[in-house]
Amino acid sequence: MRKLFTERYQASKTRTTEALTEEVRELLCGFVSARVDEEWFGASFPLRCRDGFPTAGTDISKLRSALKLWQIRLPSLEDAPRQGWRDEGPEPLPRLTDGQVFDLLEYSYEMIAEPMAHSFHSFMGHTHYDYNQESGRKKFSEDVNRIFERNGIAFELKDGEVIRLAPVPLHEVLAHAHFQTGDDHLNELLETARQRFLHRELSVRIEALEKLWDAWERVKTLEEGKDKKARVGAILDIASADPKLRERLDLEAQELTWIGNNFMIRHKETDKTPIGDSAHVDYLYHRMFALIELLLRKSNRLG
Repeated sequence: MRKLFTERYQASKTRTTEALTEEVRELLCGFVSARVDEEWFGASFPLRCRDGFPTAGTDISKLRSALKLWQIRLPSLEDAPRQGWRDEGPEPLPRLTDGQVFDLLEYSYEMIAEPMAHSFHSFMGHTHYDYNQESGRKKFSEDVNRIFERNGIAFELKDGEVIRLAPVPLHEVLAHAHFQTGDDHLNELLETARQRFLHRELSVRIEALEKLWDAWERVKTLEEGKDKKARVGAILDIASADPKLRERLDLEAQELTWIGNNFMIRHKETDKTPIGDSAHVDYLYHRMFALIELLLRKSNRLG
């Protein structure tokens, strides 16, 4: 679907919100429920026609059982529990958490396929369908991401996984990063840090800092030298021949090393300062990644 009027001519919402609003939760659950009603789950949970055609839509009982098995919630398919022994009517179902909504989206992506009406079975009063999984997944992802985008949500459904959008300066770099530094262990550390930084859970993004600082310790030893200090100096010399900038890079390297050792990044002792704010994680990751990228680029190791 093309961009709407307000998207073309008005400033779009900045995608910085890291928690779903109740309205967005309802929108996403309602969107999945609509796909159930429109038979998009029929390929994975086929309703068999008694005349032998493979699928006549979605078998809701099979879908409901599968969701229950995987402990995935879709409110429209749930029965509200009763209140007490007096049967005073249904209680409201507990609100879905963000994680439960994301699980629903990822599960739906795996099971969904676009239905295409094959024929109408007049005797049974139902339609027979063929299914295209590739187009179904593509359209499902596009629609989910449109909901995220229009509501300023900093998440994206990509290849079936809900990932966090990195802050704008880092987003494009990390989204397409493929590390080829010539050092396999360094490549692995950087890739693990990248993946964890894009994770939807803050606790996992904090783990990304540890991997990135481990990568920093590895970068320090890429050049030759009699000891670690000399090796760090060698790669900083390559980064800049200008004395003033070289001095600032040296100070930045020392400062980032100090941060890694004194905050709860590389060490977990009780005297280390924990990091629990998403904005602080973004800041520290951005700062460390910028220095690593510069050193790798200037030493022709970026790939």
